[in-house]
Amino acid sequence: MKNFLLGVLTTLLVLLVGGLAYLRLGYAEVRGDWPASRWETSLLGAAVHASVRREAPEIANPVPVTDENLIAGGKNYLGDCAGCHGRPGKADKFDTEHSLFPAIPRLADGGTEYTEAQVFWIAKHGIRRSGMFANGKWTPDDELWRIAAFIKRMQVLPPAVQAALAPKEAGH
Repeated sequence: MKNFLLGVLTTLLVLLVGGLAYLRLGYAEVRGDWPASRWETSLLGAAVHASVRREAPEIANPVPVTDENLIAGGKNYLGDCAGCHGRPGKADKFDTEHSLFPAIPRLADGGTEYTEAQVFWIAKHGIRRSGMFANGKWTPDDELWRIAAFIKRMQVLPPAVQAALAPKEAGH
């Protein structure tokens, strides 16, 4: 039993030292124009999701979810977020395979698995080393809550909100 435990500890130590050497010697690929490996995407994506679930307090949106607030949140989303996360109803030509890590969520394509409170928390605090910056430094909380409400309902917006946010045709 003693030899078995010594073998397990030795194996763990070799893996730890090998992993650290791999990173410290620069073998980890860090180029932004090179796709992340499957294991990297899986491991770090899971870490981001777990951290957001642990850190974001599950609180109710203090801003009433009205058509007016959804329109305001939608306008902010379209102006500040859609460049990376996509415009509702529009197929953007955005290369998520070669984008920042973790792959930028295409919110307009499929919504999000995060709760509204988690979307607010992400918008406020950002995600380190992902390109998602901390908007809470300059954007008021009520505005971030409106954006979170819009994002969470983006796939099922009321017709009045859709009409108000629809692109205006040129010349009209």
